[in-house]
Amino acid sequence: MFRMDAKVKKQKRHQQKHSGPKAEKKKLRKQGGSTEEDARKRNPKAFAVQSAVRMAKTFHRAQDIKAKKHHIPLVDRTPLEPPPVVIVVVGPPKVGKSTLIRCLIKNFTRQKLGDICGPVTIVSGKKRRLTFMECNNDINTMIDLAKVADLVLMLIDASFGFEMETFEFLNICQVHGFPRIMGVLTHLDSFKNNKVLRKMKKNLKHRFWTEVYQGAKLFYLSGMVYGEYQTQEVKNLGRFISVMKFRPLVWQTSHPYVLVDRMEDLTDPERVRTDPKCDRTVSLYGYLRGTHLKNKGQVHIPGVGDFQVADVNFLPDPCPLPDAQKKRALNEKERLLYAPMAGVGGVVYDKDAVYIDLPASHVNQQQEEVRPTTELVQSLIDTHATLDAKMAASKVSLFSGSATLDPSDISEPSREQERLEERSFWDPNTQRERRKVVFAGEEEDKDDDDDDVGGSSDDEDDDSGESDQSEEEEDEVDDRDNLSTFLKEARAESGKMSAGDAPPLKKQKVGEKKDGREAGSELPAFADGEDQLEMSEEESEEEGEAGRAADSGHCSEEEEEDEEESDDEDEDGDVEDESVEEEGSAAQAESEEEEEEQEMEPKSSGALRWKEGLQQKASEAFLRQQKAAPNLRKLVYGSVVEVDDSEEEEELGGLFRVSGAQKSKKFHANGLDCSRFIPDTLHNWEVEEMVNSIRDCFVTGKWEEGEDAATLLKEDEELYGDFEDLETGEVHKNQTGDRDQAEDSENDGDDVDDKVEEPQVKLDDDEVLKKKRLDKKRRLKERFDAEYDDGDATYFDDLKEELQKQAELNRAEFAEVDDETRVQYEGFRPGMYVRVEISSLPCEVVTNFDPHYPVILGGLGSSEGNIGYLQVRLKKHRWYSRILKTRDPLILSLGWRRFQTIPLYHIEDHNGRHRLLKYTPQHMHCGAAIWGPITPQGTGFLAVQSVAGTKANFRIAATGVVLDLDKTVTIVKKLKLIGYPYKIFKNTCFVKGMFNTVLEVAKFEGASVRTVSGVRGQIKKALSTPPGAYRATFEDRLLMSDIVFLRSWYPVSVPQLYNPITSLLLPVGQKDSWSGMRTVGQLKHDLGIRYKPNTDSLYKPVARAQRHFNTLRIPKELQKSLPFKSKPKQQQAKGKTPRDLQRPSVIREPHEKKVAALLQALSTVHNYKRKKAHTVQHAKHKDFLQEKEKQEEAKLKRQKEARKKLYRVMGQADQKKQRSSLKGAPQDD
Repeated sequence: MFRMDAKVKKQKRHQQKHSGPKAEKKKLRKQGGSTEEDARKRNPKAFAVQSAVRMAKTFHRAQDIKAKKHHIPLVDRTPLEPPPVVIVVVGPPKVGKSTLIRCLIKNFTRQKLGDICGPVTIVSGKKRRLTFMECNNDINTMIDLAKVADLVLMLIDASFGFEMETFEFLNICQVHGFPRIMGVLTHLDSFKNNKVLRKMKKNLKHRFWTEVYQGAKLFYLSGMVYGEYQTQEVKNLGRFISVMKFRPLVWQTSHPYVLVDRMEDLTDPERVRTDPKCDRTVSLYGYLRGTHLKNKGQVHIPGVGDFQVADVNFLPDPCPLPDAQKKRALNEKERLLYAPMAGVGGVVYDKDAVYIDLPASHVNQQQEEVRPTTELVQSLIDTHATLDAKMAASKVSLFSGSATLDPSDISEPSREQERLEERSFWDPNTQRERRKVVFAGEEEDKDDDDDDVGGSSDDEDDDSGESDQSEEEEDEVDDRDNLSTFLKEARAESGKMSAGDAPPLKKQKVGEKKDGREAGSELPAFADGEDQLEMSEEESEEEGEAGRAADSGHCSEEEEEDEEESDDEDEDGDVEDESVEEEGSAAQAESEEEEEEQEMEPKSSGALRWKEGLQQKASEAFLRQQKAAPNLRKLVYGSVVEVDDSEEEEELGGLFRVSGAQKSKKFHANGLDCSRFIPDTLHNWEVEEMVNSIRDCFVTGKWEEGEDAATLLKEDEELYGDFEDLETGEVHKNQTGDRDQAEDSENDGDDVDDKVEEPQVKLDDDEVLKKKRLDKKRRLKERFDAEYDDGDATYFDDLKEELQKQAELNRAEFAEVDDETRVQYEGFRPGMYVRVEISSLPCEVVTNFDPHYPVILGGLGSSEGNIGYLQVRLKKHRWYSRILKTRDPLILSLGWRRFQTIPLYHIEDHNGRHRLLKYTPQHMHCGAAIWGPITPQGTGFLAVQSVAGTKANFRIAATGVVLDLDKTVTIVKKLKLIGYPYKIFKNTCFVKGMFNTVLEVAKFEGASVRTVSGVRGQIKKALSTPPGAYRATFEDRLLMSDIVFLRSWYPVSVPQLYNPITSLLLPVGQKDSWSGMRTVGQLKHDLGIRYKPNTDSLYKPVARAQRHFNTLRIPKELQKSLPFKSKPKQQQAKGKTPRDLQRPSVIREPHEKKVAALLQALSTVHNYKRKKAHTVQHAKHKDFLQEKEKQEEAKLKRQKEARKKLYRVMGQADQKKQRSSLKGAPQDD
């Protein structure tokens, strides 16, 4: 048979070097020596500082790297029971958001959820709860959820790549405080080629790191199985979520907020009927997060507006954490799921009502078996009989384990015919045969389904199959299985007994006689009080074969909880030992009362036993009561049985509690009362050994090593020293100080003072003195170190320690106060489940409510409800395609709010002037002034131009930060005033057309003006006529064609527009179509208005006339002083040439004409031939060059191939050389 592993090449084992420098270093390392220290000692100059500058740079770089890792420490305001972690699942449409949420919910709670509507809260672990929220593609939802998210799961379609929504949400998070972000790649199963898949993963990962941070976690969901992601991948993702730590964000930790998971309309129905458009009173529910919320405060609901809180209450947590600290996974009852908007939530308590959610079609049917809510409600609905009929048919059991009583059987005097019967049932849930106890006289026709009503399978067994367990836990499970099989065999043997046989007798205990009493013995005739009644009741309970069978035959829920908790805590062995000890302790009490019980047994079956020997029994009971110590615990606290704090009662739907036997009765059934003891069994305290056995239990005893009374008294004397009693004036000296002086004198050679008392311990004197000296030296050294040594603590460490102390003080201040009182002092703390009542809410909030859109209650500070001027710094986003224009309406997300406003962009000049900008700069920050809500300085914001619909381009237009609050700066714009001169007197001229009145001129006296040609001037004084004219002086004489202008600055006011976005008031399906004020360009486009430009502003063709300059005239005096070269030459104008000077034309002879024509023809032919030969030569040369180029290309190709071959050979040689160096020297065969 062919083996696959035959082809696998066996790796050569690594051979460790036994000689050489590395081997020597290893030897030294094993011996504990350091080669570096030896080298430093041997050659210190080699390790000296070679360059101080380089060392300084290295040190500075190391400190920079260390400082970059530091975060500004914040006070930890996280409550002891924190609210659920908000996990927002973000991504473009059809990327798998809902599927991922469903898979995570199934992973944590074992439940399937259909439609994901609103927040879904689950218990994920022993100390953590999670709230999942799906974010759709609406920009409003993305902005709102980015403000409240603790963790963002960013889904990316790997088959398509990054989409615009991913980058938009990342930029939104960067502005509003960056939460933890984890990427999740889906649709990886669409890649068939593994190489392409790896390359795509790498590209997406590095791009994701660029946007988030280097090393950000990116999960891969490889594919889907039956419409769900693979279980192991979802489990890994859930584990990362469960252990993730979160850094507090500034805005979230300074503002209270509630992510609403339930809404109720409290408006009077009659008022709604008469006026459907009336304002509503609504109560909103959710976990409070952030900081403390005060009652009667102001809140903002994004998408609705600002409102005053009418009332706030805290309610019981609908999704509480498990009470007891478990060692392993949660059981099914603790895997809670709370999603009221999705139709899951069970019974919900309100201030004045209880809401019961029937099982919806979204939830799997397994939930009906696990949760008793639907069982309770269904039983209430299916009730057909009246209460009287039920009372007549009901049966009562006075004691657990006794027969039931019909109304007709109340008059029967005795219970002598009582008999126990056994009926076996196979329980498919627990996979074991269960024996049901049927009492005589009980109805036989009960439904068999009653056995399974309260029962459920062992949850921990299910958990152990699904959660990871260690080998020790598996061994313990095996031990329990062996125990269960042993019990089954014992029950099977006892089950063989026929129904007609006598009832099985109770087991004889230690110290009992052989002729013990039967199992069906009655209560004593005279009980010494309630304690003996409880004792006899527990004994009668123990006599039943099935242990603790409920009256109705149901499997007790208490028993199942006991089994689960004993499984969780692995206490099977401990429980057995405890029960044995209790049985042994109970044996003494039974042995004393045995004779009395034998007398109480009936002589005949028909006699009344309680009438026999009444006087004797009463006297014995009185004597027993006198001998016994009083039950002080019962007298003080009113209860004997100590109930464990961790015990949980079974709840039916959160309304009723099932009353069952206490869990302690299961093990303490025969235990002695803790506060009673029998005098006959008292210890003999005259014996020294008995006294010494309890000596250490008292104050003067020795509790632990080094904690006996003498040692503690000495430490107190050393600590407190000498003191003076102010009342009596008596001075008490420190004996320890005397002893210290005696020790010092002993060191100097003096004798020890006899007054020093020797310590009453079993140590030698020398050892005691040595120990004291060492303690004294240690204390002195600690005091010296604390005074002079700063240690390695830095300012950063001190600040962290101070903030840690502050956080502990904050927690400890109200730790012992109940919630009702604590709320009045500090408000409602984060982590509480609160009910916020808001009146005068628009009716559209209720009528157009859509659970897919989040409703957030954001708490506002004391001044954040006001509206005023804000100064912000803004920058157009580098990915937004258009620049922004001043006075165009812009939608801002600032704080909790989303609103529309009109910004004015400006830039600050070097002289402090804020100059208005018409457009935002391309790659620069600029200032902006807006009218909006007062928000704390340093708060980030983002701007979009429209929130309606989805656009193909990037939607975030700008980002920025708030600089100043409620303050206006003077923003000025440039203004040019133009005038024309109408009279010119050398450098002075009169200008008109610039102003209209004398008053305007008076305001600008002394202002500088200039002309288009660049001549500067100044306004002097206004003229009387024409109005608005003035006199001005200039540097040079002006021309009448000059234009004079004045540069001035005109202040502009910020438009007061604050238009909150009310997207939640829109109808369902149209919430992403909110549109506010339109820009001027949009208005003109929508209304079809064409812009008519000013004709003077249009570009026209410039027609410039030809200018004729006058001739240059040089004065004669100047001509004389000029050199000859520069003197104008006196040149006479040329006249007509005289005929005698004109050259006569040549007239050729006929023969000369023929010769000239022949020469011209020959030259023409010659020129044509030469031109043709040149063309042919050029073509040949071109072909030659092409051929040469081809040859050159072939040559280069050959050289390239040769180089590649050479490099390949050299590379192989280098690899071979490297491998040989790694393997070591070759060995001879």
